[in-house]
Amino acid sequence: MESTLVLILMFASLVVLMLTGAGLAFVLGAIAFLVTALLWGPGALIVTVLNTFDTMTSESLMAIPLYVLMAAILQKSGIIDDLYTAMEKWFGRVSGGLAIGTVVICTIMAAMTGVVGAAVAAMGILALPSMLARNYNQPLALGAICAGGTLGILIPPSVITIVYAITAQISIGQMFIAGIIPGLVLAFSYSAYIWVRVRLDPSLAPLATDLPDIPLVEKLAALRSLILPAAVILAVLGSIYAGIATPTEAASVGVLGALVSALVSGRLRLTNIDAAATDALRVSAMILWITLGAKAFISVFVATGGADAILDFVRTLEASRYVVLLAMLAVLIILGLFLDEIGIILLCVPVFIPIVTTLGFDPLWFGVLFMITAQMAYITPPFGYTLFYLKGVLPEGIGIAQVYRGVIPFFLIQVAILLLFVMFPQIVTWLPEQTAAHNR
Repeated sequence: MESTLVLILMFASLVVLMLTGAGLAFVLGAIAFLVTALLWGPGALIVTVLNTFDTMTSESLMAIPLYVLMAAILQKSGIIDDLYTAMEKWFGRVSGGLAIGTVVICTIMAAMTGVVGAAVAAMGILALPSMLARNYNQPLALGAICAGGTLGILIPPSVITIVYAITAQISIGQMFIAGIIPGLVLAFSYSAYIWVRVRLDPSLAPLATDLPDIPLVEKLAALRSLILPAAVILAVLGSIYAGIATPTEAASVGVLGALVSALVSGRLRLTNIDAAATDALRVSAMILWITLGAKAFISVFVATGGADAILDFVRTLEASRYVVLLAMLAVLIILGLFLDEIGIILLCVPVFIPIVTTLGFDPLWFGVLFMITAQMAYITPPFGYTLFYLKGVLPEGIGIAQVYRGVIPFFLIQVAILLLFVMFPQIVTWLPEQTAAHNR
């Protein structure tokens, strides 16, 4: 059978089966096994087994369940509640202060956990009622939570970044370092947008007249809640930056730090550990099943000549390399409407990275651009994950339409920052280059 026809049938089957609501992991695996058996016979399935076994024994993938467990322990131990209390004291009397403070807390949570769902759910429970009680504009409040929550994709230690680095076969540590400045730029951009918009229209976030004037001493005392999160962040990122530990080893340091933090705060309970372990098992199993299915699918795709065909097509194009880059980014954004980011990484990165290197771009820089498109996917209807994370904790009277309205400005900010990093790649690559020079 002609390879082009096989590829068309594979992707047509993928689309049709996805529309049925079947799980992505099982759809990818089923198509790969069926095509392999039909083209090369049942005996060829041993190659798929060997490929998936190689993935299952990857030391780098061990970091995923560890970082997820660290995030779950921090969430269950209530450390986030203390952070939000401190944030209210510092930002309560600032224009749009609660929304800006929510973005700040999401940034800290991203650096602590690297898991999007934890930040969105926590802020939906803690921050949203406070903002609504102060008569904040609903779309503004909802958009701030959704956009702030997506920072966990880019700011290390991000689980999504680990999957990308393993798939692209580049350093996880370098990808972590590359995400720091872009993540902070995005967080600052969200906060600046909120502040400017509220200054232009104070009715969007009216200042409460009955708020007490909190003394500076009390505000400084509230910062004690930052000590434990800061210690966890420094333990994880500091050990990687100093070259003391690999990202996988740093993940185990993070789990230990989370347990110590829960113990110091007096909230280390067996029930909390049990709930955290259960959450970590569920999330890790989902990610690894998708990884195995995608690995099998991509192996068949490469074996039938799909990757070579795309590379040959790119080489024959007379368009600018930046046009090709923007086309790839557009494909990622469109796929984000329908697929989760793990699936997009495992399907697209093995195909796109050879194109990126052929065009002379830095795969590390492209990885950051990829992560920003993943952030867009998280807040883009109809299947943006943060929209549904937040929907689960919305109070009565607020529908999903309000959430959709709220994320639009933040989506446009993400587009603007994406284009900024395309035009000025040194913003992304400066810190990894400095780190590499320091560790030589």
